[in-house]
Amino acid sequence: MSRVKGGVTSLKRRRNVLAMVKGYRFGRSTKERMAREAIFHAGKNAFAHRRDKKNDFRKLWNVRINAGLDTAGTLNENGKPLSYSRLIGGLKKANIAINRKMLALLAEKYQTTFVRIVNKTI
Repeated sequence: MSRVKGGVTSLKRRRNVLAMVKGYRFGRSTKERMAREAIFHAGKNAFAHRRDKKNDFRKLWNVRINAGLDTAGTLNENGKPLSYSRLIGGLKKANIAINRKMLALLAEKYQTTFVRIVNKTI
């Protein structure tokens, strides 16, 4: 069998790796080994941060719902301001199936509808 020189394939592989790190700084954008490591780390972070994004949005929705409760001025049976946890518990007891994302949207943009939903849970 004849010998095959791998120059074309190696150059193509190197070109593809360096194309992926375009815009990176210093050796990470010019040196193949550093570029390969940068791609690997970027991929790990992208995977982890896609998961973190879901947690971040859930936290944001919780804050918006709580702020909506504060501005609505809703009070529970004891005359205390209604808390986020009591609202979620009341929604479950009243069999109102609405997710936090939609509740946050209602609290932010449609306060009257949000107040009507909250009043059903009290």
